Amino acid sequence: MKVILIREVKSLGRRDDIVNVAEGYARNYLFPRNLAIPATPANLAELEKKRKAEEAHGEKAIEEAKTLAERLAEVQITIKGKTGTGTKLYGSITHADIAEALEQQTGIKIDKRKVEMEEPIKSLGMYEVPIHLHKEAIVTLKVEVIGE
Repeated sequence: MKVILIREVKSLGRRDDIVNVAEGYARNYLFPRNLAIPATPANLAELEKKRKAEEAHGEKAIEEAKTLAERLAEVQITIKGKTGTGTKLYGSITHADIAEALEQQTGIKIDKRKVEMEEPIKSLGMYEVPIHLHKEAIVTLKVEVIGE
């Protein structure tokens, strides 16, 4: 019997996969636990419609990310930090600080998890910080850290 998986089933497949299983397994295990639905022509048509919608949404997200990447490529932000002796900062500049400064200085709001830093910035200077907007749109943001 062919079924469409609603959720991932460890030994069977991922969500939206069409798999062939024994009728008893489907009737007694998959259907009662809402893990699968029968692969009827109506359900298959609905699945295809859902896949097309997800594909269209994905293409739109890529275009938006590329447009935002073009805007961010020209941007340089400045962050002030308290300094100790020399160029060392009290504390550090984190990905959250960079996302917040970007929003305040340019009005472009990004999620702090998209700012990819190996470790926080701990001294004054000019830095290039990668921002992962989408797997196809990664941009390097110029960040200048100055003392107060």
